[in-house]
Amino acid sequence: MNRPFHTPRVVIYICGLLAVLGGGALLTVLLQSPERFWPNLLLASFFLLSLGLAGLVFVALQYVTGAGWAVALRRVPEAMAAIIPVAGLGLLVVFLAKPSLYPWASSTLSEEVQTPLHQAWFSQTFFLVRAAAYLAGWLLLGSALVRNSRRQDDDSSLAYTHKNVRLSALFLVVFGVSFWLASQDWLMSLEPEWSSTIFAVYQFAGLFVSGLAAIILLSACLYFLGPFRDVLTKQHLHDLGKLLFGFSSFWMYLWFCQYMLIWYVNNPEETSYFTRRLQGDWRPLFFLNVILNWGIPFLILLPKATKQSMGVLAIVSLVVLAGHWLDLYLGILPYSGNPTPSSAAWEVGSMLGAAGLFGLVFFTALGRAALVPLGDPFLPESLPASVVRQESVVSA
Repeated sequence: MNRPFHTPRVVIYICGLLAVLGGGALLTVLLQSPERFWPNLLLASFFLLSLGLAGLVFVALQYVTGAGWAVALRRVPEAMAAIIPVAGLGLLVVFLAKPSLYPWASSTLSEEVQTPLHQAWFSQTFFLVRAAAYLAGWLLLGSALVRNSRRQDDDSSLAYTHKNVRLSALFLVVFGVSFWLASQDWLMSLEPEWSSTIFAVYQFAGLFVSGLAAIILLSACLYFLGPFRDVLTKQHLHDLGKLLFGFSSFWMYLWFCQYMLIWYVNNPEETSYFTRRLQGDWRPLFFLNVILNWGIPFLILLPKATKQSMGVLAIVSLVVLAGHWLDLYLGILPYSGNPTPSSAAWEVGSMLGAAGLFGLVFFTALGRAALVPLGDPFLPESLPASVVRQESVVSA
């Protein structure tokens, strides 16, 4: 607990194998069906970026609220943030190599959409500058948060906590504005003739609930591997389970608000987004999205006992992560000229590859510091009483 975690080789081999298989799937798509490669790379990169940003948001929220219950688990979301530069690189490759993925990059849009403001905002140069600015802001503030947390292990200075409280407040403001713009730039502008005023909030809900699912799944993995046996408690699971339950319902609330208002108004410019996804083979995936992201988590996590069961929470977390991938899949792929979701094996392959790449980056980052933030003053509040007594005896 007081030293870095050395990941078992079998875990590294499994993650590496998944990453190689996913890379092979993407390479095959690039050679056989290039028009599907770029949406899949955008999907995988944005999914990984969501997990990394969710980790930083979780850490920042703990600091600004003065919460101590999750301090012992903080290294997990901190290590998740290490995937941000990798995901950002994937996004920049898409933006630079395939700008035609976005219809606004051409002159094929109607005059009603091609307003002067639209032309100024979606110029290729300004689009790339904004993307680089978003990524740079997240990386700079996120790395400062993680760096201060790890430096606190050396001297247990309370000054690092105060610094991170201020940094966290700044990060949450920057994140709120930049993610709102980034989600509209990178996802909603794929269909520029359609718009939704709550699209960015909806994407944040998906980001955070999938991040909570990843934290639960990774913490359970560390428990079964051994190092979290004396750290992870039923109370931790219960709190994480309540958050997963609550934000899954929050996601559903936003999904319903977005769908219901567009359905009620019945404006052709807005309904086109949903009618495209309610036709043919997309229709069952449209409803499966709701089942995975809300139906299953809601029904299973209603009882208190299931929120305290590590096995149940791990399974539900896998379902939620698959649901978030499907949600992004439905947001990106239908517009790109694919009339049906046929040959989805390539998308599944890229999903497994993204999981393997995330695992490699996560466990590498986890091994760079002590498994728990030993210098944090709130750590005893987060650890079981028996562990606190043991640590006191050792330090004495």
